[in-house]
Amino acid sequence: MASRRGRPIFDDEGAKPAKLSKEALAKTARLFRYLKPHLGAFVAGLFCLLITSLLSLAFPLLLGKLVNATTSDSFWSASLTDLTNIDSIAKLLMLVFALQAAFGFLRIYLFGLVSENALADLRQDTYAHLVRMPMLFFAQRRVGELNSRISADVALLQVGMTTSLAELLRQLVTIGLGITLLTFVSVQLTLTMLATLPVVALIAVFFGSYIRKLSKQVQDRIADTNVIVDETLQGIQNVKAFSNEGFEVARYRSSVLKARDLAMKGVKWRGSFVSFIIFCMFGVVVFIIWRAVHLRADGLLDMGDITAFLGLSIMIGASIASVPDLITTMLKAVGATERLMDIQDGKTEDIDLKPRKEQLKLEGDIAFEHVSFHYATRPDHAVLRDVHFHAKPGERVALVGPSGAGKSTIASLILRFYDPVGGRITIDGKDARDYDLGALRDRMSIVPQEVLLFGGTILENIAYGKPGASREAIEAAARKANAHEFITSFPEGYATIVGERGIQLSGGQRQRIAIARAVLKDPAILILDEATSALDTASERIVQDALDKLMEGRTSIVIAHRLSTVRNADRILVLDHGMVTASGTHDELIADTGGLYYSLSRMQLSET
Repeated sequence: MASRRGRPIFDDEGAKPAKLSKEALAKTARLFRYLKPHLGAFVAGLFCLLITSLLSLAFPLLLGKLVNATTSDSFWSASLTDLTNIDSIAKLLMLVFALQAAFGFLRIYLFGLVSENALADLRQDTYAHLVRMPMLFFAQRRVGELNSRISADVALLQVGMTTSLAELLRQLVTIGLGITLLTFVSVQLTLTMLATLPVVALIAVFFGSYIRKLSKQVQDRIADTNVIVDETLQGIQNVKAFSNEGFEVARYRSSVLKARDLAMKGVKWRGSFVSFIIFCMFGVVVFIIWRAVHLRADGLLDMGDITAFLGLSIMIGASIASVPDLITTMLKAVGATERLMDIQDGKTEDIDLKPRKEQLKLEGDIAFEHVSFHYATRPDHAVLRDVHFHAKPGERVALVGPSGAGKSTIASLILRFYDPVGGRITIDGKDARDYDLGALRDRMSIVPQEVLLFGGTILENIAYGKPGASREAIEAAARKANAHEFITSFPEGYATIVGERGIQLSGGQRQRIAIARAVLKDPAILILDEATSALDTASERIVQDALDKLMEGRTSIVIAHRLSTVRNADRILVLDHGMVTASGTHDELIADTGGLYYSLSRMQLSET
């Protein structure tokens, strides 16, 4: 998700390294429960890592031996244990390379096996926890943030677990063992190396870090210029209408020049960095060689020792230089883990994810007993005040009133998206909170004003009401919803892809798909939340006919904006400021010329 200025809102946050607090470490430690089922493979991977590190350090040592070795008469007869023989050492080096390749493959495969399986389990657990979170949780967070948790944070964790963790361990082992081996070659040269090479490597790392920051700033500036182009082209009609072409060109020029100036600053620093590397790194190597030649002249080193020492020093220097980046990546992974664990720590709704063997038996009797409600985010604003009504099984109860009166909130309470703050809601005489939440919602269905269709086929979208339903049942539901005719008119029929959020279908077609979905579910309680208010007259007539069929034999709560759609309701509740101010049939309420229902009716008549 991007802000108006073109910068990511959540991605930057997700990429920040974590601070190693006790809480962060505790949450990260919980990640190892996902590694526990694969502990054997993880230990085997660590063993392979140790072997490959030892074999890589053996190369410069054997190279030093090779420099000092003598010739051999027969390559094939040379013994692997004779480290004074050129052919013996050459054969040993080939064996080292072969073993390193084999153990390197096993290391990568085993760590990949462990991390990918652990991450798959983590993804599943996090998503399963996320979808069971209460509606209040989603009301307080943006979709982009939650999507970032599942995608960006897991991606950071994937990099950390599959690559960086193993590489960090390998580099630390290389540094530790490498310095130990250096002391066996020459203590004096080791002290010389430790006083110079690591310092230069760390300075190079900080140099690189600053250059990366500059590069990011350049990308941000370029993003700003792209935003200007996007805004200008999208609003080109306004640009031309106000004759502001010159203004927009000047604005774009200013942004481009700022990006150029920042990029040139980066070029200067990159040039300085390359010069620094050439001078210092080669200077350090020359200094170590200079020191080694003096020690050789004093008879304290031979040529083989110098070769082995230089090889080990280069490996250690490279390892030291890579450690800060690896630690930064791991800290990002720690931060990602902390955020994922925050989701898993959230209190979920009590929903069993296992398939239900049989449906809950409900008659559909609904009673609101002096219900009061306010949202947790606004405790000072009462949405419902002492709401009291009773909907009998099979009865059609309509809710009407001005915007903000509390109509949709009543629907949310019936579905138990929220629970009342005061009073209680009973279903078939039993407190709604005493039912299994998943089983209760399974006997309800809602047809909203804005229908959300998933990006698959029409068949899949209807089947969402009852996963696993037969093709015959799906088509029967579509016929009842007045949808079969338009579906079969498409070349692909029920296999037609609806597009993201159902964009390929018209509003009336989407509504009928939603009605077919509800028909297939066969609920005991049906909620219609202004299901026809966004439709034109022709579409409304078709959809309303389908809704009338759907409501037959079910307890229906109809939230209506157009009063013409609720004339045939068994009872109409008039809400105002969170209270039921009137109740009765259409004829009873319209007869009260001083009532709100009459006022709303007259207002709609004057608008038509």
